[in-house]
Amino acid sequence: MRSRFDEQLIQLNNTLLEMGALVEHAIDQATKALVAHDAEAAQEIIEGDEEIDDKEREVETLCLKLLLHQQPVASDLRQISAALKMITDLERIGDQAADISELCVYLSAQPYIKKLEHIQEMAATTMKMVTNSIDAFVRKDLQLAESVIDHDDIVDRLYVTIKKDLIELVHENVKNGEQAFDVLQIAKYYERIGDHAVNLAEWAIFSITGVHKNKQVL
Repeated sequence: MRSRFDEQLIQLNNTLLEMGALVEHAIDQATKALVAHDAEAAQEIIEGDEEIDDKEREVETLCLKLLLHQQPVASDLRQISAALKMITDLERIGDQAADISELCVYLSAQPYIKKLEHIQEMAATTMKMVTNSIDAFVRKDLQLAESVIDHDDIVDRLYVTIKKDLIELVHENVKNGEQAFDVLQIAKYYERIGDHAVNLAEWAIFSITGVHKNKQVL
């Protein structure tokens, strides 16, 4: 019975890794479409969000099967409940990538008022945070999970930098205002992705230690 349970836990981890890979791909492709003014590629990301939703339901089903048909001990319960929480954040990250893509479609015919190097840095950092959070969960790597939380400061600093740059551009020319707002909104989506990645890391920590947000849970 236990060997069967362990096999299902491995399947759960693998499916969660697949969902994470889909989310990371969505962030990457949304960013590339944004930089390249590629409305067609952006539209593909929007349509592909459904695949992430399907994977969320698949993980949810696996978790419920484990809870209903097996007899998990406390550590197993932590792992299953953490996975259920993590897929919610992963699904929301997918939504943020789709939101970025929608603005990409809108901006695709316009020259940018500033280079997007800080946006690209935010994207790279958040992708790494998502990947490391899920790896930390699967590998039970506490140090890796904690490093994700530390990286959120990088994302926040980049957001502040982008905001300051855009404000200066609007002061220089009020006609920059509309696009500045859109680019700032895109930066905000990346900042939210970073926040969701922190949530992922915190649930990974909970699955390892039984502690979440300084509260003893299990």
